[in-house]
Amino acid sequence: MVEAYRANALLDAHLDDPEFSYRFLIGEAAEAGEVMSERTVWRMCRDNQWWSVFGKKRGKNGKRSGPPVHDDLVKRDFSTDDVNELWLTDITEHRTDEGKLYFFAMKDVFAGRVVGNSISDRMKARLAVNALDNAVSRRRDAAVCIVLSVRGSLFRSRKFVHALNRHHLIGPMGQVGAAGDNATMESLFALLQKNVSDGKRWRTREELRIAIFEYIEVFYNRRRRHSSLEYATPNDYDLARTPRALTTTGS
Repeated sequence: MVEAYRANALLDAHLDDPEFSYRFLIGEAAEAGEVMSERTVWRMCRDNQWWSVFGKKRGKNGKRSGPPVHDDLVKRDFSTDDVNELWLTDITEHRTDEGKLYFFAMKDVFAGRVVGNSISDRMKARLAVNALDNAVSRRRDAAVCIVLSVRGSLFRSRKFVHALNRHHLIGPMGQVGAAGDNATMESLFALLQKNVSDGKRWRTREELRIAIFEYIEVFYNRRRRHSSLEYATPNDYDLARTPRALTTTGS
């Protein structure tokens, strides 16, 4: 019974902070009331294969995909007829002199508009939850929208799954090794890398955070025209076809 409580505490800490090594999990578990030695934590993490996402390589290309939390309801079909039918999510990292900065984005497939985002210096489950909360607060009638994510620790965390349930959203996972599942998000991140990160040295996380926010909210959503949208911007395409899609504060 003691072993089970300890395992649950370590698993919760690992899913909330997938970048933590077993040494950092010791303190997280202790805060949850499960105090144990470094050797015990190392053994339990080893036995259950709970490794830091930046640590030990495992499987093809150094990745080990966890089991899906939800059924794959998309089946590689990314066509939609309205807003809030399918949102895509993913995360990217950028470097500054102060350290890494993580950017989590949520895009509505209908017009390619980034509807939610979150930026932090730590890759925690809260990063994904904040982006989801941000998207829901800016969109109307988002209930039963499908949220497609890659199979990563953040998306399997209890906090993210609970947030999906709280907002009445549906959360499938993409297929293992299916690059097409997040190709549209990789395209967004490639543009962000090219226009914001490449060729520029960012001294502070705050400077980069402001630059990312301005690129997404001012340029990408409002000014960048897409041939797939009849050369309209994501915001204009949303507004022209479904006025209910935009809130007064998020448009």
